Amino acid sequence: VKLMGRHSGFIACYASLAEPDANYVLIPEVPFILEGPDGLLEHLLQRVKRRGHALVVVAEGAGQDLLSMRGDGASIGVDASGNQKLADIGRFLRHRIRDHFKAAHTEVNLKYIDPSYMIRSVPANPHDSVYCLRLAQNAVHAALAGRTQMVVGRWHGRYVHIPMPLAVSQRNQVAPDGDLWLAVLEATGQPHSFG
Repeated sequence: VKLMGRHSGFIACYASLAEPDANYVLIPEVPFILEGPDGLLEHLLQRVKRRGHALVVVAEGAGQDLLSMRGDGASIGVDASGNQKLADIGRFLRHRIRDHFKAAHTEVNLKYIDPSYMIRSVPANPHDSVYCLRLAQNAVHAALAGRTQMVVGRWHGRYVHIPMPLAVSQRNQVAPDGDLWLAVLEATGQPHSFG
C-alpha cells in the first residue's frame, strides 16, 4: 500500500499504528536496501514463506535513492511548481518483489494499492469539521486585527498566530530514533534497518 508522504513518513507510521496489520513500513527518513541477505526482498520472502502473507506500507518518498536516476544517470526533473518529481516507489517495489519471488521459485499473489484519491475524498468527520471551523474563525479574527504573513495553528491547546517564515523554517520529519518510529518497529516486528 503506497501512502502520501513525499518527504516524511508520518501518514505511513500513523496508519500502520492505527490499523496494526502492516508487517513492513518504509519511510523517506529511514533508507533501506533491497538486495542481499539482510535486504527487504529477502526478509519479505522469508516472512511470506513462514506466515503465508505480508503487508508492506510505503510512503511515496521512501526509497527514492534506489530509483531517483534514470538508467542514463539523468535526474527525473521537477514539476511545474519546482518540486522534485518522485519516481513511483510502489510500482518499482511491485516489480522487484515479483522478480525476487519468481527467482526464488515461490508463488506470490501480489496486490498493489495506491489509495491517494480515496483518502482525499473521504468526508470530514465531526472533529475535523469543528477544527477547520475554529482555524477559519481565528484566521478571520487575525485578518480583522490587521495580521498578515501568518498562519493559524494550535499550540498547547490554544490557537496561535505563527509567522509564515517560522512555519516553513524547517521540515517536520519522523525521527529514526524517536518514539513514533520505535513504536512502528515494535508493532510491525520489522528489523531496525534493512542492510
